[in-house]
Amino acid sequence: MYVLSGVWQEFGWGSIIYLAALANVNPELHEAAVIDGASRFQRVIHVDFPSIIPTITILLILRMGSVMSIGFEKVFLMQNSLNLPISEVISTYVYKIGLTGTSDFSYSTAVGLFNSVINMVLIGLVNMISSRLGETSLW
Repeated sequence: MYVLSGVWQEFGWGSIIYLAALANVNPELHEAAVIDGASRFQRVIHVDFPSIIPTITILLILRMGSVMSIGFEKVFLMQNSLNLPISEVISTYVYKIGLTGTSDFSYSTAVGLFNSVINMVLIGLVNMISSRLGETSLW
């Protein structure tokens, strides 16, 4: 249920971004491919896909920053006493340790900081790999 709701939530925004990237493709490239005898599938593979690779790369780098942050609201609202031990993620754990129960602020801050540092390291690593493999990177 969580995965399906996440796909549905991100589908609209992703389609807007990719449609905007596809609208930026030069129509003369498609005309040249048609003259050369390319089918519709070949035009997608050889014209459309290479032109949106920079957009795909930037979105991949930005998504890597949220790999460890699964999202607090949906997980917290779907938790109950039956699935609590299985459905615990870092953000709900930080909430429960820091604001409920023992109110251990320093420990919950350290866990949240660790999560942020890991996300930043992942962004830097994926950015370094993308800049070495291609010409697209964030910095």
